[in-house]
Amino acid sequence: MTKWNLPPKGAVMDKPAGIYLQTMSIKQIQDRLKKNDIIIIPLGSTENHGGAACIGEDTFLVTRMAEMIAEKTGCTVAEPVWYGSHPFHHMGLPGTVLVPENHFKGNVRAIMAGLWNMGFRKQILLNGHGQEYVIPSAIHEFAKRYQVPGIFINLNWYHAIYPHIRDKKTAEKYGLPSTGQFETPFIHADECETSYSLALFPEMIEIENADDTEPRGYFSDGHVDKAGNAYMLPIKWYGQVGMGPVEFAAYPEGNVGSPTKGDAKKAEGGVNALLDYMEKLVNEILEKFPPGKLPPVDELSQKDKKLLERVIKGPLKEGGAHIYTIAYPP
Repeated sequence: MTKWNLPPKGAVMDKPAGIYLQTMSIKQIQDRLKKNDIIIIPLGSTENHGGAACIGEDTFLVTRMAEMIAEKTGCTVAEPVWYGSHPFHHMGLPGTVLVPENHFKGNVRAIMAGLWNMGFRKQILLNGHGQEYVIPSAIHEFAKRYQVPGIFINLNWYHAIYPHIRDKKTAEKYGLPSTGQFETPFIHADECETSYSLALFPEMIEIENADDTEPRGYFSDGHVDKAGNAYMLPIKWYGQVGMGPVEFAAYPEGNVGSPTKGDAKKAEGGVNALLDYMEKLVNEILEKFPPGKLPPVDELSQKDKKLLERVIKGPLKEGGAHIYTIAYPP
């Protein structure tokens, strides 16, 4: 396992011609595409995370991760999506901005289309928020609408490192591997999430203002999974409504669990494992499909071949066309 430098040096969103797409000129983008045509799109949220954490915690988690990978591999990072889709139990809590699923998916599809048209045809949608049941739908809707060749991946950071987010007690109960770093299950703005935030952006966490809460539901354990579906239980956390209370009623503090137990050292192994995996993913994509090379068109699409050839060339090449000649709106 690689030992990455933690915490990272800080945000680089406003560094000219750095790793963020929006800081580059079109010429700089075109030069970058020749070397690495992968882009990471951080998908986060604006959401109440209790007294200790900033309401952009989910977004900062994935931007810091993406920045470290881009600096190591040469891929590009898009400025994050700050407002996300939310499950019903988040509804009504001050600090949380709910974007309806259809609007969120439309926004994601539009971003994907614009980036593809720009030349970033290998996209990793890096998610840090409880909307992992919405993002795959947006990807498949994009693919069905356009049927253009490319690689489009939804990576939820916690799914890549299950043993590192599982608490020891619950993992042992269900016979699952765990590194044993945590005392309590990963839920929301709790011991686990606070630890990862302290490892990646400690300057935004005020642990002295943390309040612990006791998670509860209406049924016995073993039915509904916790955040990230880390324990492989029969009912995904987003697969139900009514089997537990909503947050404004049960957790007005804004967090579910024990942020006071948060410690950056508990997350270091998981962050290292995640970054190792992401580096491997980026490098393997480039190995299989070097810059400018795409998966076989005839194995991914039955759109008109002539139109596809024009769209793949791009809007500014002779005989080329933009992606919106296939469909608009995204």
